[in-house]
Amino acid sequence: MSYQEALAWLFGTQLFGIKLGLENVQRLLAALRVPAPAQRIIHVAGTNGKGSVCAMIDSIGRAAGYRAGLFTSPHLVTFRERIQVDGAMIGQAEVARGLTNIRDLVRDWEPHPTFFEIATALGLLHFRETDCDLVVLETGMGGRLDATNAVTPVVSVITPIALDHQKWLGATLSEIAAEKAGIIKAGVPVVSAPQLPEAEAVIRAAVGEVNAPHLEFVAAGYDDSPVALRGSFQKQNAALAVAALRAAQVATDRTAIARGLAAVVWPARFQLWNERIVIDGAHNPAGARVAVQTWREVFGEEKCALVFGVLRDKEAAAIFQELAEIAAAVFLPRFRGERAVSPEELAQVIASVAPEMRCVIADSCSASLELAEQTSLRVLVAGSLHLAGEVLALLRGTPAAFEECAQ
Repeated sequence: MSYQEALAWLFGTQLFGIKLGLENVQRLLAALRVPAPAQRIIHVAGTNGKGSVCAMIDSIGRAAGYRAGLFTSPHLVTFRERIQVDGAMIGQAEVARGLTNIRDLVRDWEPHPTFFEIATALGLLHFRETDCDLVVLETGMGGRLDATNAVTPVVSVITPIALDHQKWLGATLSEIAAEKAGIIKAGVPVVSAPQLPEAEAVIRAAVGEVNAPHLEFVAAGYDDSPVALRGSFQKQNAALAVAALRAAQVATDRTAIARGLAAVVWPARFQLWNERIVIDGAHNPAGARVAVQTWREVFGEEKCALVFGVLRDKEAAAIFQELAEIAAAVFLPRFRGERAVSPEELAQVIASVAPEMRCVIADSCSASLELAEQTSLRVLVAGSLHLAGEVLALLRGTPAAFEECAQ
């Protein structure tokens, strides 16, 4: 298969839906003989900050001289973002070859592996083939039944837990925390961000149930050197990343930590594209709250022209309620996410939350950006990683993620 054909096949497996469970992915990983036995795997779950923490661990590890593999999701502009080695995305040829091998392997399997199971297997296969000695795995959703939980790490990391993916993970914070805490394993130390009391209680109980050897809640933020990602909350993420590396007994010194944190890159997380445009993937109320906090830290009392979009399974009203605090006007694009709420529906949501808010519907991201930039305000793109990815592709002048299979 070519790269485009391989991606078309992979995305076609989304027809099999989301199947939470580990039996099928364990079978797939065993057949591919991954992960490599000597690899140190750091496994990260949580609701917000997972990707930033993973990127920081990866960057520090590389600065310390490790050959590091990084597996994250979702992607913003290209599928290849999900699988990186030493900061470089997996090549198109490697994607095509790996997916061809996996397709031939699982052709007659019942049940057929899902999109995320195959993507996880492809990442671990690439990390084995490129001789990574440090691997950072971000859970896709939840933890307990997530495909990434089929491996045994050297440390389990949990970022702040909040309400998200309730359809799959449970309606209460305790239920969601139980799914996230499902990555906790016997013999594996646990490092966690500070949690709300209900979530902390669940994590402590899970550690006790499996007799994990160590549990650390990282309370203080990292202040020893600059962190490239903006926002005071990123200091907390940095402290969690450093604690995770230490718990994993990955050899790092203060110089490597400082170099890694100064160089970390994680797009669409309060990313200043230029002096006018900020892109943040805030896609749940907690993430939106942090985006507002960071906006005020960086821009003070300035208001923004908000380019806003949300997926259907998200809490649109609650997300906008947070962002409304800094918005002077809202621009609603029609973007290409399959589950995107239409701008007309979002306009009704916004009217119910902030009836006086100026609200402008546009047929595309480019039209929304153009209208927002015609104001005298800075522009904040927020509400969805899918929206953020489409805007990034537009600004970069590259094909968007949904166009990759059609190239």
